[in-house]
Amino acid sequence: MEQIKLFIEVTRVKNPIGYLLLFWPCAWGLTIAYDFEKKVDTYLFYLILFFIGSVLMRSAGCIVNDIIDKKFDQKVFRTQNRPIAKNKITVFRGLLYSMLLCFLALIVLLQFNKLTIILALCSMPLAFTYPLMKRYTYWPQLFLGITFNYGLLLGWISISDDMITIPFILYFGAIFWTLGYDTIYGFQDIKDDEIIGLKSTSIKFKNSPKKFLFLCYLIFSISLFIVGIKLNFEKIYFLILLLALFHLFIIQVYKLNINDTFNCLKTFKSNNFLASIIFVSLILGKTI
Repeated sequence: MEQIKLFIEVTRVKNPIGYLLLFWPCAWGLTIAYDFEKKVDTYLFYLILFFIGSVLMRSAGCIVNDIIDKKFDQKVFRTQNRPIAKNKITVFRGLLYSMLLCFLALIVLLQFNKLTIILALCSMPLAFTYPLMKRYTYWPQLFLGITFNYGLLLGWISISDDMITIPFILYFGAIFWTLGYDTIYGFQDIKDDEIIGLKSTSIKFKNSPKKFLFLCYLIFSISLFIVGIKLNFEKIYFLILLLALFHLFIIQVYKLNINDTFNCLKTFKSNNFLASIIFVSLILGKTI
């Protein structure tokens, strides 16, 4: 039972924000590709597969991240009690857990078409090298954005063989969404990161955070509007987007206090609500 508790802790499955932020772009890509005039059975089946895959891959990624960052985690107040940092789970056992989760994720992946499988496998180096980026560049959040939103392209490819520009436009915008929200997340650890020599956009833009976040979210917002126009979405899509824009620029930018760790975490987690709004707007834009 103790090992089960440690497994749950190291995979962070009790903290759903991580795998939800990985899942939503998959759902977006799947939604903009799907023809809702057909039966929705396939859509719902793929949506469930993407959700399970997101949970499995996020869990495996957390373990790999904790193994790579073990020494750093021991020096950061927020992460010093993680099981691998505290030596409650050995690196070897952690690797076994990660391999098991990846194997289960592979079983899920094999339910898709060949192109989706190939593209998903190509993303694996991105997924497992992200934790190293904070050692070498002030832009690890950009690398995370490229990795975390890759599922948007997979969602499109799982349904459509036509690689048009629309999913890439939304993918490009979503990268800046992640760049923004992970910068907010990084403000929690900025003092510890500076002391131990880690880099982040949180540190790089600490003197002008709101200008940087405004630019990131502006790019994301523009991409959402372009996609809606290109797909001839109904007006309800754009009306719901106004709610998303309010959340982005008022809740996440204007009201952000980078010196309040609780405020940063709360703002970061609110992106699950934002992503769900966008998901609903995409569905209604295509179906009404």
